[in-house]
Formats: sequence, structure tokens, C-alpha cells
Amino acid sequence: MKKLIFALMLISFSTLGSAQNAKQIIGTWLTQDGDSKVVISQKSNGVFEGKITWLKTPNRADGTAKKDDQNPDTKLKQRPILGLYILNDFTFDANEKEWIDGTIYDPKSGTTYKCYMWFEDDKDVLYVKGYIGFSIIGKKVTWKRITN
Repeated sequence: MKKLIFALMLISFSTLGSAQNAKQIIGTWLTQDGDSKVVISQKSNGVFEGKITWLKTPNRADGTAKKDDQNPDTKLKQRPILGLYILNDFTFDANEKEWIDGTIYDPKSGTTYKCYMWFEDDKDVLYVKGYIGFSIIGKKVTWKRITN
């Protein structure tokens, strides 16, 4: 009986640790060019998403809000960049300690890429890799956590 209780406690603590690791990604991140901030959150179904909450230059030269005008879908070209969800459908892989199976949308090019994200030594530096096809080929960038 003691062994059963010990095993159940061990499973509970390992699950709790995995959940805590998964949530490390939650927060506000300054993107690689320093021109936007993305807030990453977890949806009620457990997947992670991220939306643009700040732009260094939120308006065009004429004073109107920047729009998603590079989007290949003409119906989406009029949506504002500010508030746009660019990270979608990420799940946490506890074995690899990565957020995987998601996509990242680049409003500058209008392209959506497969994507995964991870930390290395510093939990305030997030590595984001977008790719088409195979993950070996792609672009890796670093985002920095905003702590205020």
C-alpha cells in the first residue's frame, strides 16, 4: 500500500512539474527586431497562442492603423496588425521541453510557417523557429521577455 501511495505521489509531482514548465512561456515578449511585443497565453483547451499587443510604429504615414495588407487572403487584408494572433495551436512537449505543432504568422510577408519554440539557459530568452517543410531549414530568432 505504501508503494502505491508513493507511486501516485510521484506521478502527481511529475505532472505538476510538467505543467509548470509548460507555463514558463506565458508572458510578454519583445520580438527579434524590437518593433513589436507579443503576449503568449494558454487557452482553456491547453494550447498556447500569442498576439501582438504593441507596435513601435502602429500607424502608417497617413496616420491610419497598420493593416494586414500582405495577407494573401483578400478578406483579411483590412484587419489591424495590433491585436493580431500570430502564434497559434502550440502544445508543450514535456520530453523535449519545447512548444511544438504550432504556426507563426509573419504580417510583414503575409506568410504562415510551421513553428516550435524553446528555452535554453535563460528563461527570459525564447527561441522561435519558423519553417516550411522540414525544421532543419528555417529561421531561428530570439525574443526577450518583458518583465514590467
